[in-house]
Amino acid sequence: MTCDVAIIGGGPAGATVGTLLKKYSPKLDVLIIERAQFPRDHVGESLLPAVPRILHEMGVWDKVEAANFPIKLGATYRWGKQSDQDLYYFHFLPGGKFTETQRPGHYSGERARTTFQVDRSIYDKILLDHAEEMGCRVHQRSKVVEVKRMGDRIDGLTVWFDGESEPESVEARYYIDASGGESIVRKTMGVEIDSPTLLRNIAMWDYWHNAEWAEKVGVDGTYVRILSLGYGWLWFIPLGPTRTSIGFITAADYYKKSGKSTEELYLEAIANEPIVRELTQNATREDRLEATKDWSFVAERLYGENWFLAGDAGGFADPILSAGLTLAQVGARRIAYTILETERGELDPHWTRDQFDTIQRANIRNHIRFADYWYSANQQFTDLKDYCSEIAKSSGLTLDADAAFQWLGTGGFTDDFTGVPHSGTYTLTSIKAFTSRFSEDPAKWYVYENNLFELNTDGADPDTVAMFDEGRIYRVDCLRRDSKVWAMIGVYHCIFKALSAEREILPLTERFIFEMKKLGMPISPFMTRLCLEALEGLITEGWIKASYDSSLPLLDRGIKQQSA
Repeated sequence: MTCDVAIIGGGPAGATVGTLLKKYSPKLDVLIIERAQFPRDHVGESLLPAVPRILHEMGVWDKVEAANFPIKLGATYRWGKQSDQDLYYFHFLPGGKFTETQRPGHYSGERARTTFQVDRSIYDKILLDHAEEMGCRVHQRSKVVEVKRMGDRIDGLTVWFDGESEPESVEARYYIDASGGESIVRKTMGVEIDSPTLLRNIAMWDYWHNAEWAEKVGVDGTYVRILSLGYGWLWFIPLGPTRTSIGFITAADYYKKSGKSTEELYLEAIANEPIVRELTQNATREDRLEATKDWSFVAERLYGENWFLAGDAGGFADPILSAGLTLAQVGARRIAYTILETERGELDPHWTRDQFDTIQRANIRNHIRFADYWYSANQQFTDLKDYCSEIAKSSGLTLDADAAFQWLGTGGFTDDFTGVPHSGTYTLTSIKAFTSRFSEDPAKWYVYENNLFELNTDGADPDTVAMFDEGRIYRVDCLRRDSKVWAMIGVYHCIFKALSAEREILPLTERFIFEMKKLGMPISPFMTRLCLEALEGLITEGWIKASYDSSLPLLDRGIKQQSA
C-alpha cells in the first residue's frame, strides 16, 4: 500500500493533521491507521479556548457543538491554603459573564472565546469520522507492528490491518506518529526525552452517572473543578447531562508508601473531599477504574528526515492546567502546515521544520513550568516548592510573584507569532493572575506603574520567524537577541511603530490606535488592552525600557482590571 502521508493514530492529533491536509490539499493521499475501534474512552476531556479555533478551521466545530457537550467557561480551583469556601475562579470571559442561551450555537461572540468539556468516546469519533469524510483513508482495528528505519529516515511500515490474515507493507512520503504514549516512531528512531520537572505523579480515574453538576451557568455552561487534598488533588469534569469524569492525582511516592491499591486511594480521596462527596451522593460509578503514571516530558526533537511527532508522542504536561488536548491539536495543525509548505516547495523545508519544532517544544516546556508553579504554590508539595525556588535562584531570582512570572515566561511571550501576547497557550494576563494568586505580593504591571517607555534593541539582529495562517506558513520579519524574539506582526508591529514616534504612555496609547487603523485592524477596548498586554510582555523581555516621571500621568488601572 502506498500513500502520501501515513498517520499512526486516529485520536485528535492524527485526525487534526489529516483533516487540515485534505482541506488545503485535497489531492494528497492521507492514510490514518488506528489500532482501536471508535468509540473508545480516553482521559483528557477538558479543552482550552485555542482548540475551538482549530475545530472551526477544520470545519468540524458545528458537529462538536451538536453533540451538546458542556460549554467550559473556565476553571474553579481550591489550592494551597484555600478553604472549602475560598474557591478561585478563572474565567475565559471578562468577569465570568456568560449570556449565551441557545444550543446549538454558532462559532462567534462568546462561543469563540469559550471551549468544551468533552466525552472523548464521542469527541474523538466525531473528529476521526470527519477526517474520513474529508477524504482520509481510515483503518481502525489496525496496528503498526514495525517501523522500517534507514538512518533518520522511515522507509515503510508493517501494518496488520483489520480482517487481514497477513501484515501488509505501507510506504509513504511522510510519516506522523500520533500514537500517544505508545510513541512508536519516537522509540524506533531513538529520540530521547527530557523530563524537566520533579513531578512524578500517578493518575487514576473513573466515570460516574447522574452526579450533580458543581455549577451550571445559562444553558450548559459550567466550570472544571480542581480540588486540592493534603496528599493530591481531584478533578471533577461534567462531560454531558449525565456523565462525569472524576480523577485523582497523587505523588508516586505517596502511592507506594500508602500500601493501598489505586481503588482504595481513589475512593478514599472522594470520601475525604466534601464537595465531590456531596455531588456524587446519588451517582453511580461505571466501576472500571484506570490508572497511569503522569510524568511530564518533552522529546529532544519532534521531526526527522520524513517524519513528525504529534500529541503525546512528542511531549506531555501534567493535567493540572488541562493542556493535553490543546497541545496535541495545536501541534498537529503546525505539522499539517509544515507538510503543506514542503509540498509547495516555496520555503526552505529545514527552516519550516525547525520553526515547528522550536515553537511546539517551547509550548510544552512552558506548560510543564506552569504545572510546577501550581504545585509549588500548594503547601503540601514542599519538595517541589524548594525545586522551583532553586531554579529561580539560578537565574538570580527569588520566587515571589514577579520572579515567578518571569520564570514562567522564559520561553518568551512572543514566540508563537499569532499577534497575541502569551506563553504556551496562556495569555500574559492569565499568567499574571496565576502568579499573583499564589503570592503574598501581587505581580507588578509595568505599564501601570510607569509612564515613559523607549525601545531597547541593542544587540538584536534582524531575522525571520514563522506565522501559521490559513494553510500557509509566512516569513515574518523579527528582531532576535539571544533566545528572545520580537516579531513585527499585529499589535507587536504597532507597538514598534508607535514607540518610534512617542514615549509617554497616554500619547502612546493613542498612537497604538493610529497604527492599528493603518493596518486595517479592528479598533475596540479589547484591542487596546491587547496592545498593553503586548507592551507588558516586551518590557518583561527587555525589549522596552520603562521609567516613571512624577510630572506625567499614569495609565488608568481600570483597563487592566477589565482585561483580567
